[in-house]
Amino acid sequence: MNGLKTTMLLAALTALFMGLGYLLGGTGGALIALVVAGGMNLFTYWNADSIVLKLHDAHELDARSGSDLYAIVAELVRRADMPMPRVYLVNSDNPNAFATGRNPENAAVAATTGLLRMWNREEVSAVMAHELGHVRNRDTLVMTMVATIAGAISMLANFGLFFGGSGGEGRPNPVAAIAAVFMAPFAAMIVQMAISRTREFGADRAGAEICGNPQALASALAKIAGPAQHVPSNAVIRNPAAAQLYIVPTSVSELFSTHPATERRIAALQAMTPGGPPARPLTQGARRSALDPNR
Repeated sequence: MNGLKTTMLLAALTALFMGLGYLLGGTGGALIALVVAGGMNLFTYWNADSIVLKLHDAHELDARSGSDLYAIVAELVRRADMPMPRVYLVNSDNPNAFATGRNPENAAVAATTGLLRMWNREEVSAVMAHELGHVRNRDTLVMTMVATIAGAISMLANFGLFFGGSGGEGRPNPVAAIAAVFMAPFAAMIVQMAISRTREFGADRAGAEICGNPQALASALAKIAGPAQHVPSNAVIRNPAAAQLYIVPTSVSELFSTHPATERRIAALQAMTPGGPPARPLTQGARRSALDPNR
């Protein structure tokens, strides 16, 4: 059911891209938008991982590096009986992680230095299990494609803002063009949120099963929520659509978040471990301590 819903929403996003092209360039603009959308999807299919990793300036780790992160992921994939993904480290104080790639055989997972610095091994393991859950559920390709098309809609809207548009038969229609320029990015964001939110609960559930400790993932989410909102991510500053790739989004209000409310995700994980101690968000004082890179 989630697969059908995601397909329909992805089709809606592509149709929105074509509709914006139609309003800005008539029938020819719609056809160009269709060709561009098809080309972007094809390019993203083969290059999703490199696009995302290059955006984050990620550095690959291997078994010889002696990295704890690599060892954690290797243990998790053995437990889950999954192919070993490539493992990357992102030099960023923003405590976060993401997964990318077109399928489990060509996947990559990454964590930031901020995440490794602030959280214990059990919590880092739970976070990486969540990312492997995305890989196992084949969410990674869809999420990258959505981010790519949403970004393209914003670019096309900016183009229309400068160059105007025409009606469906070539007649000037500046009102429709201006409305589309302002409304299309907002509509794309709504579709993007709908796609991403349906997949986070599934990845949380899969991650809890892979690591065998739902409470550790709940605890990690509670701790990440505050710092992720306050510590900037350079990748998201360059491309805001990348925020949907993270385990917890950055610098956005709950209303416009691509993820469900962290409290709801924690509650769902708590339900998997009846009687477990509740994972509470950090207090203001604890958040300040977590944000201090010298701790």
